[in-house]
Amino acid sequence: MRYVAAISYDGTEYAGWQRQKNAVSVQETLENALLSAFGEKITVTASGRTDAGVHAEEQIVHFDAELSLPPEKLPEAVNKFLPGGVSILKSARAKEGFDANRSAKKKTYRYSLYTYPQKLPLKERFAVRQDAVPGVEKLRECAAFLCGKHDFKAFCAANSAVKTTVRTVYEVRVEERRFTAAETTGREIDFFVTGNGFLYNMVRTMTGEILALANGKRSRESLLSAFETGRRELLDKTMPAKGLTLTRVDYGFDLFGGGSDG
Repeated sequence: MRYVAAISYDGTEYAGWQRQKNAVSVQETLENALLSAFGEKITVTASGRTDAGVHAEEQIVHFDAELSLPPEKLPEAVNKFLPGGVSILKSARAKEGFDANRSAKKKTYRYSLYTYPQKLPLKERFAVRQDAVPGVEKLRECAAFLCGKHDFKAFCAANSAVKTTVRTVYEVRVEERRFTAAETTGREIDFFVTGNGFLYNMVRTMTGEILALANGKRSRESLLSAFETGRRELLDKTMPAKGLTLTRVDYGFDLFGGGSDG
């Protein structure tokens, strides 16, 4: 039987999703917990790889096994064998032909920033502090330049091996909240990027480029040239991994029977 599950993890201490020889990955941690729970080696496939230090609010995975428990009871059986930074949120029997990776239609990542005069330890794990960030309307204006179907080769790390670097970005949504700490006001800024797929470092580079465009450090002309030529040097910096979280994977249908479409 094929199981589908939604898992969440704090990626701070992990070398990304995929198993690696000399580092601890989320995949290895989950597969070890399944081995402890059921006494058999199970290989888990995710919707896609997340890089070292990147988090997941809701990563979708599947695996094949014949287990002696109802599919929806998987979290109770396995979570007690997982460390605090990884958790199975829900599970179900997968539909015929479902593949967590190949069946995915859209993915959404969130990149989180905050502004404050000093670092705030309770935000530092999942967001990147900035001294100043342009206003939200300016950020939204610049974010719109990155929407659409483009060749994102310039936004991809040099060591990435993919068949094509063309991707479609459906939306870049920018949200802002104000907060107060020690009688000083700060800002939290989130970039929600939805696309049909993402390259290695793509969302982190997109965020850096939006900030650079909004600050006037880069121009729309240089962005268009980067799309046309694939030259990384035409873009600004790649933002740190800790600000990035996979928030949603959409399959176009309800995975778990609870009214959510994935």
